[in-house]
Amino acid sequence: MRKLACIAAAAIAASPVMSRAQSADDIIDRAVAAYSRLNSMRAEFRQTLTNPLTGSTQTTSGVIIRKKPNLLNVNFESGDRIVADGSTLWLYLPSSAPGQVVRMPYSGANASAVDPADQFLNSPRTRFTVSSAGTATIGGRATHAVTLVPKRANNAFTTAKVWIDDKDSSIRQFDLESPNGLRRHVVITSFTANPTLNRSSFRFKVPKGAKVVDQSALTGVAY
Repeated sequence: MRKLACIAAAAIAASPVMSRAQSADDIIDRAVAAYSRLNSMRAEFRQTLTNPLTGSTQTTSGVIIRKKPNLLNVNFESGDRIVADGSTLWLYLPSSAPGQVVRMPYSGANASAVDPADQFLNSPRTRFTVSSAGTATIGGRATHAVTLVPKRANNAFTTAKVWIDDKDSSIRQFDLESPNGLRRHVVITSFTANPTLNRSSFRFKVPKGAKVVDQSALTGVAY
């Protein structure tokens, strides 16, 4: 019996499925590979914003859908909405800028600024210094975390901690700290890979009475 127990223990220790040891490069590489296989996605999330200067905290929930190559829709329960319809990026943020819609030409760069998965998983080892940040169980799912520090200063964040699902390699949680000190904590409460999405889901209609402001570049969004 003792011999059988030793053999079983050795087999578990040698099994790549059961092993908890993963390098930061392994973690981020499998997340990039999983993201590249997504033609579409839908995720529900809960976001908490903390401003250390004012001591204020705001929590909201929302849904993000994305379809390759250039369609994105982020809806917040607060009424804020961000839409990339294939040619134009629309920012409607009544919680911080009531009565205003920002419109700008679509580009992969500005859509990436409002799509966390693309922001983190677009050439991450080129753009960030990546290090391991431990493990955690999030929503009943085992994850490994990595810390991303930009190699060049940017307006998006100074550091990010991202938790990657051990099973499907999706992002399950992330923490960001912005250059202005704003901290964002986001938990993915539901994730669906490759759902069927209609193009109509990515249309934006300017709310009645809202002023449309044309802008050529996205300098930073605090939503």
